[in-house]
Amino acid sequence: MQTSFTAEQLRDPDTAVSNTVLRTCVHCGFCTATCPTFVLLGDELDSPRGRIYLIKDMLEAGRPATEDVVRHIDRCLSCLSCMTTCPSGVNYMHLVDHARAYIERTYRRPPAERFLRRVLGVVLPRPRLLRALLSAARPARPLAGLIPGDSMLAQRLRAMLRLAPATVPAASPTERPGVHRAQGTRKARVALLAGCAQQVVDPAINEATIRLLTRLGVEVVVPQGAGCCGGLNHHMGQHDPAMALARANIDAWSREAAGEGLDAVIINASGCGTTVKDYGFLFRSEPDAWREKAEKVAALALDITEFLTRFGYAPARPAPDLTVAYHAACSLQHGQQITGEPKALLKRAGFRVVEPKEPHLCCGSAGTYNLLQPTISHRLRARKLENLKATQPDLVAAGNIGCITQLAGDSLPVVHTVELLDWMAGGPRPAGIPG
Repeated sequence: MQTSFTAEQLRDPDTAVSNTVLRTCVHCGFCTATCPTFVLLGDELDSPRGRIYLIKDMLEAGRPATEDVVRHIDRCLSCLSCMTTCPSGVNYMHLVDHARAYIERTYRRPPAERFLRRVLGVVLPRPRLLRALLSAARPARPLAGLIPGDSMLAQRLRAMLRLAPATVPAASPTERPGVHRAQGTRKARVALLAGCAQQVVDPAINEATIRLLTRLGVEVVVPQGAGCCGGLNHHMGQHDPAMALARANIDAWSREAAGEGLDAVIINASGCGTTVKDYGFLFRSEPDAWREKAEKVAALALDITEFLTRFGYAPARPAPDLTVAYHAACSLQHGQQITGEPKALLKRAGFRVVEPKEPHLCCGSAGTYNLLQPTISHRLRARKLENLKATQPDLVAAGNIGCITQLAGDSLPVVHTVELLDWMAGGPRPAGIPG
């Protein structure tokens, strides 16, 4: 694709990167076939190729984002299926992230939407605030169906209440900074990203991760100062808050690496993993000291299934007679290109593993997408559940808390992959698993 940025525009490092990405695109359109929003809506502007044209025109003109551009960029899930499909290697992720930050700077959203995005950006990365908000929302859950109207505000309010858990788990000891000693001889030392929303909504995931790793002889540290990866803010275009959160993590993990050392930074929420592995790029224009620290941290980051595969996971109890439908989170299969490891581990643990059709299509969670674009999100959820049920499984396994929350509430139990692996290695039976 030809571009016409001025020399002055190309002095901006973000524009220079976007220019390189745009020039990689050859207009082939392969991406349209695997884009969830294009598959649903059939609008070229709701495909990666269409959005690339919109972003190119917006950036080249240097004008504020228009309502039309914002609508189509907002509808993008950032599922990155287009990057898996693209034969030319177009880094759509970096392009659309730049577009979102540009929109945040140049476009004034309606007051209600500005307020909602501000609240999400402040509350979701902070576990105490999120727990308080979810606890307050719990009594109002039954009222979701009584909210009148088809306005976007009404749809979003209904979506938020329906996604609020019926019960908010108590805070887990794993939230607190500390060291979880390896059982027996220490074979490795890792830091665990405790995260933000996951530790509030489903603390059992971190608990299972720590139990499994320590049982395998891995010391797990939850460092002081580490928290949200910054991905939720980053994908809403909130650049400065995202960088502040990333900086705190880089500092915390760098201290641990310089002290007793780290063999890996373990991440069990694949959306966070995609972000942390991109820290080197996010800090590319920062002073050398920060850029180098960010690159080292990104190189240490591993999804829990990557680490267990390399470390030699093995079950310790007889295989259950259960069929598991594996749901491939977009951030895992497209963002990190991890496809075989989770399924291989589940099979090694003794489960019958099946996959639904259209595994490349997003379930509609996508960070805050199910709150900001509830109609499209609901259609994608229904499509995904239909495909999962067609495999006739006993339960569903996934590697991302967003997907687990999105798919929950139906007749199928949905659990994190690591909970099943921990169970088969001697841990407790995950809640909700059929007997």
